[in-house]
Amino acid sequence: MSQNDKLYQIFLSHPEVTSDTRALIPNGIFFALKGGNFDGNQFAAQALEGGCAYAVVDNPAVVHDDRYILVDDVLTAMQQLAARHRRELSLPILQVTGTNGKTTTKELLAAVLGRKFRLLYTQGNLNNHIGVPKTLLRLRPEHQLAIIETGANHPGEIADLCRIVQADCGVITNVGMAHLEGFGSFEGVVRTKSELYDDLRQRGGYIFLHGEDDILRRQAVGLPAVTYGLTGQQNAVEGEVVACDPCLRFRWRRAGGDWNCVPTQLIGAYNISNALCAISAGIHFGVPDADINAAISEYCPTNNRSELLRTAHNTLIVDAYNANLTSMTAALENFGVMEHTDKLAILGEMRELGDFSVQAHLEVLQRLLSTDCKEAWLVGQGYEPALAQLTPAQRAACRLLPFPNVESVKAYLQDHPQHDRLILVKGSNGTRLFTLPEHL
Repeated sequence: MSQNDKLYQIFLSHPEVTSDTRALIPNGIFFALKGGNFDGNQFAAQALEGGCAYAVVDNPAVVHDDRYILVDDVLTAMQQLAARHRRELSLPILQVTGTNGKTTTKELLAAVLGRKFRLLYTQGNLNNHIGVPKTLLRLRPEHQLAIIETGANHPGEIADLCRIVQADCGVITNVGMAHLEGFGSFEGVVRTKSELYDDLRQRGGYIFLHGEDDILRRQAVGLPAVTYGLTGQQNAVEGEVVACDPCLRFRWRRAGGDWNCVPTQLIGAYNISNALCAISAGIHFGVPDADINAAISEYCPTNNRSELLRTAHNTLIVDAYNANLTSMTAALENFGVMEHTDKLAILGEMRELGDFSVQAHLEVLQRLLSTDCKEAWLVGQGYEPALAQLTPAQRAACRLLPFPNVESVKAYLQDHPQHDRLILVKGSNGTRLFTLPEHL
């Protein structure tokens, strides 16, 4: 019996896995993963003492009895186990990736498809080389469909995840200016995200395709596609924005069919493409229209993405999990059309942009200045070089206050509380702007 076969037989009897001794699972399997500042092998004995049945390790020195499963590399073993488990259960899997909107799209897909199927789907943002196999190892025979989110910040990462997920169908929400430091260029982003299409071609899979995205359409040539997009573009599912006041209301239909009007709890007209993707998947998998509409209408974001929060003092638009040029531009465009007499934008710096950083931050400032927002707080060092390139007239058009970090914003708020304002909170997760709402 091979090592992979042995581990899989053990997993079938002990199907709960963990890699964190702070979250041990009685009778489960502990995977001794390594990180930049830790070596899980050193915690294997603690995991077994804490109730785990087995510990998968790759350091022979820590092995003391047959409860230790020695492998060449723990992460590789976990990924191979997840891929094996996925093959054995052989249920349909929809894989989601993209620069912006992939988590919201995944959540909307789960809301819609969950009306008909017993689903497994990615929780939170567990979309990397560790989170994806952990998610797949949660698959059980009672599941009928899975939705797996995959993310990347370096070339080849999506291809690696595709080999684990082995999807039947997929969607790339969009391709934007993010993680350029890791990808090297925008073309590198396109190539990496398109690795999902390459994988599906080899598997004979199909895609849900945003029909107005020229880049994605070019990359998808030859793949069977269910298209979605705005009206008049010959998509299988078409839709249009009715209002954003402040939440998105839109209508959709099958091409040439009757309209369905749907109110949502999402902020931003840009979310219509995420909703249309979920609708197209719902139709494809046979979810009734009424259930589709109810699922999207009832979905409430709670993950710092497109959230509308009303505090005792202000109305907040919180989109503080991700920030790149594409998502920043979309957020500011939406903020600009919202009606309010006193707007404040709190913008965190964008990270991992490499040589494009100064230009990207300058473009964000220029987009900000094109709105009716008269005050903005700029959090992080990334804005400093861009601020220096603004003309005196541009600086005079909007009160721009720089802050080195989110803690300095909190300190400023103690002496300068805000009242009766519409406030956009937008930045990379690393800037921790998501900790601001309780202070506003």
